[in-house]
Amino acid sequence: MENEKPLILVSNDDGVMAKGINELVKFLRPLGDIVVMAPDSPRSGSGCALTVTQPVHYQLVKKEVGLTVYKCTGTPTDCIKLARNTVLDRMPDLVVGGINHGDNSASNVHYSGTMGVVIEGCLNGIPSIGFSLCDHAQDADFDAAGPYIRSIAAMILEKGLPPLTCLNVNFPNTTDIKGIKVCEQAKGHWSNEWTACPRLTDPNYFWLAGEFTDHEPENEKNDHWALANGYVAITPTTVDVTAYDFIGELNKWINDNGK
Repeated sequence: MENEKPLILVSNDDGVMAKGINELVKFLRPLGDIVVMAPDSPRSGSGCALTVTQPVHYQLVKKEVGLTVYKCTGTPTDCIKLARNTVLDRMPDLVVGGINHGDNSASNVHYSGTMGVVIEGCLNGIPSIGFSLCDHAQDADFDAAGPYIRSIAAMILEKGLPPLTCLNVNFPNTTDIKGIKVCEQAKGHWSNEWTACPRLTDPNYFWLAGEFTDHEPENEKNDHWALANGYVAITPTTVDVTAYDFIGELNKWINDNGK
């Protein structure tokens, strides 16, 4: 129907009860009809993982005018696949992941279940956005992010995104946001990634931890710099991982090796 409101599909990796996803729904509700399909408990760090060793189950949490919420036993990516194939009666106009409790800038994009939501939407030709706040606290304050989330989502509903391109949007942990910067992904690496937590008879237990080192800390074009300086960092992200610049060189290696 021509008068249908935009349909927005929402998920996350912190679980359906997380404050971030509930705040996200509140910010997005003026823009369209919302369907939430989110994990029934936290799935942080799940990336684009799929559940393939057991069935996935979902159930209705609540339904009201303009908002339907489901919870799912699977991963964030499972949630998007399940919603698209079993729940929705039409293609979403927008897929949104978040608001994540924690930073998904730089290489975190590869591990993030929030961005797993976004990548799954993008792979299916749906404009998709991930929102994250640099604060892991369960009761994090998302208010400053709200107007930006609504305006960015409205912009993408209007304009769309190029094929195989999605947006990774990160907010600094401040109520005094200076504005928006469109960024490149910071280049860096993680170190000291495990913290020992030995048991009585076995020392080989560890919690994932880590420290991120930005290889270009003075690069004002990257997302780490933007966040450290109080800006919203928007990184346009492609899901085509082909190294096009290397194709010619690799072909030369192959041809030379065959001589």
